[in-house]
Amino acid sequence: MEIQDNMANEGMELEGSATTAAVMNTSLYYSGNITRITLSTYYQHSLYVASSYIIAYFLIFLLCIVGNTLVCLIVAENRRMRTVTNLFILNLAISDLLVGIFCIPTTLVDNLITGWPFSNTVCKMSGFVQGVSVSASVFTLVAIAVERFRVIVYPLQPKPTVFVAKAAILLIWVLAVLIMCPAASALTVDTVPFHYMVYNDDFNHTFPLYTCYENFTNPRMSKVYTAVLLVLIYLVPLSVITVMYSSISPVGGRRGGPPTISQKKIRVIKMLIVVALLFILSWLPLWTLMMMTDYAGLDRDQLDLLTSYIFPFAHWLAFSNSSVNPIIYGYYNENFKRGFQAVCKSWRRMAGQARNERTVQAGEGEGGVNLNSLKGYSGVNLIHGLTHCETVLDSLLEIKFADC
Repeated sequence: MEIQDNMANEGMELEGSATTAAVMNTSLYYSGNITRITLSTYYQHSLYVASSYIIAYFLIFLLCIVGNTLVCLIVAENRRMRTVTNLFILNLAISDLLVGIFCIPTTLVDNLITGWPFSNTVCKMSGFVQGVSVSASVFTLVAIAVERFRVIVYPLQPKPTVFVAKAAILLIWVLAVLIMCPAASALTVDTVPFHYMVYNDDFNHTFPLYTCYENFTNPRMSKVYTAVLLVLIYLVPLSVITVMYSSISPVGGRRGGPPTISQKKIRVIKMLIVVALLFILSWLPLWTLMMMTDYAGLDRDQLDLLTSYIFPFAHWLAFSNSSVNPIIYGYYNENFKRGFQAVCKSWRRMAGQARNERTVQAGEGEGGVNLNSLKGYSGVNLIHGLTHCETVLDSLLEIKFADC
């Protein structure tokens, strides 16, 4: 084989049969020293496993893009929706969109292909955007909890204004960027020593294996930085959110008097608690795995198992949080529900206008075709489909939870 010839020319000898396994370790003798190399297949998984990953990631990608885009449009186009809480929800939707656009596709491909298949720029951008968007999301959840706490526990104090909310959002993004600057500077792409890839079991041609990792000057800094991120963007925000909502819950029945919180506010609080709780639970497995890889002292086989199967699921679960928030908004909040329905109706009107234009153009092209004969064609079917979509959405959102 060519790889054997190249190694022989350099005074090296290849032991074992490279065609007996997709991934194998092989000893090389060079100048009297034994060096172990690893040959890996280009694709990490079988077609069945890869297809499962693609379907699962595509589903949350589609829900993330469509749902959060609708949330942004509803808040941006409706002045009555531009409240302090809804501005924070808009900010949360923007950060979720960043996750969907920049993180889900690259993570999927990275989980399917051995090594890092993209450039150094994509390595830095993907890690940086993911970190910034997650930081912005959790800081926004903290801001929402604090804002609800002030409004409900201290109703006589001045309420936060829209200007204050915008300033808080700006501060959130500045803090998120500052926290992730070390990662942006440290992330880099480099080759893995003595590790090569083969494509289609053609062991005559090998390719260097690249990895995207944090290359700090001091190797221990990577572990320290992971621990700092865990504290700053997970444990501390989790503690603040828990304290804020725990303080809100007993207000309604204080001193045995009548409830001081309206049912509408209670429903909003329930919605925000569900959003915060799902965020915490969705990201917990990924944070656990990252701490395990840094501090648990796992061996090579255990790390390979985590990288191939456990990390892809943990990433999917974390990213799925960016997809479920719009569903929660539509379920708990009547304004968002009506906004989603209005968008469906708007799409139906636009589809109807497009159908009429195509019908007129077809009539002119045929020299006066009976327009009524075209009404049952694709245009009406499209309108019927959109109407059905709106009906289904309305039915789903009409389901009511029992009051807790």
